Amino acid sequence: MSKAKRKPISLALQGGGALGAYTWGALDRLLEDERIEIAAISGASAGAMCAVVLAEGFHEGGAEGARANLRKFWEGVARAGFSNPYRRTPMMAFLNSFKPGWAQENYLALWADMASRFASPYDLNPLNVNPLKEVVEELVNFESVRACEVQLFICATNVETGRVRAFSNAELTADHLMASACLPQLFQAVEIDGVAYWDGGFTGNPALFPLFKVGRTTDIVIVQIHPLQRPGVPRTATDIIARTNEITFNTSLLGELRAIEFVARLLDQSRLPAERYRKMLIHNVSEGQALAPLGVGIDLNTDLSFFEDLFTTGRKAADAWLAQHFDALGERSTVDLAAMFRDAPAPDESQPLR
Repeated sequence: MSKAKRKPISLALQGGGALGAYTWGALDRLLEDERIEIAAISGASAGAMCAVVLAEGFHEGGAEGARANLRKFWEGVARAGFSNPYRRTPMMAFLNSFKPGWAQENYLALWADMASRFASPYDLNPLNVNPLKEVVEELVNFESVRACEVQLFICATNVETGRVRAFSNAELTADHLMASACLPQLFQAVEIDGVAYWDGGFTGNPALFPLFKVGRTTDIVIVQIHPLQRPGVPRTATDIIARTNEITFNTSLLGELRAIEFVARLLDQSRLPAERYRKMLIHNVSEGQALAPLGVGIDLNTDLSFFEDLFTTGRKAADAWLAQHFDALGERSTVDLAAMFRDAPAPDESQPLR
């Protein structure tokens, strides 16, 4: 299929540590589909990693190069994490016992989690050793990333202002990627041009606003890792912490989706000038349920078999999404935002938009 006939889309990739292997699987399937052209990607944390690795591979070898590059990266992360205390033990893997409370059976993982609550990375990791940065520097050619035709928006959180910053292709280095994935409980803040940054997931997970001005498409396909809903009320301390983290990392996304729905509704009512505002079409490649049980360290597990399981799940989800929703691209949203926010208080529509 010629490039002119492909449907252009923007991707919004959510962060979630090791759960980003689900995004790897989803991207693998989307890259395989010759009917789609990826025009732009916004990503935070693990989503930013996937975006940058995809862009490098795409620039050097097209869609197949991007697919191969993503696999090489995630296998590299697994090798680098071999001494990670959050990995499953061989017996746990054999028993397929990645289940609620598994980390509580892994005493080293539990100790590491507790230590992070009483001492900062400036105390526990004074040399700021980060094996992931070594993987990135070894595997990613940032010259190719900066030259890639796919627009990138890599998000990090300004520590002092609490605001999101979206870095684009031309400025990207390994430090920008580390800033986007900097969990403050584990690593020291990353300084870029004298400004300290933490994980982009706090303020844009993923950020949608950079994609509003991508002129070639109004379709935003979100690859979501953190579930919006999880049945039942957490009872244990670790489960409560895990669920509050999920809610926190979805807050910025929900805020942007609500704003998109508000603008679309006013455009439909001819209450906004169409020449100044665009109706964005929203899609979501997700399982519709949690990818993993609640618990300590689940998003830090670097076991390759865990990555492969998530990869397979992500591919299947993207395949099902394409079969059901491809025809909607360029035509309509496949996420019912009005229904999503129907039970929430409506914005004050009497106030003018600024």
